[in-house]
Amino acid sequence: MTPGAPGAARAGARSARRRGGPLRILRWLTGLVVLAAVFLAGIALGRALEEAPAPGGTQTVGRTLEPLTLEPEERTGTTSPR
Repeated sequence: MTPGAPGAARAGARSARRRGGPLRILRWLTGLVVLAAVFLAGIALGRALEEAPAPGGTQTVGRTLEPLTLEPEERTGTTSPR
């Protein structure tokens, strides 16, 4: 083809697109990674909300108390003088 031919402009455009190929692929891959990250974050948020307890519920706590042991008192006292 000669430089002045009508197809020369199209050939130049094609070579420009080819040069942008790696950049174009990088943009696509970046977009896919971002899309996957947003998708996985949505799934994680959905599961967290699904597993959350219902608000306003009543919670009962049972606890066993063990009795304390008391030591016997020492006998102290005063004796009256006779």
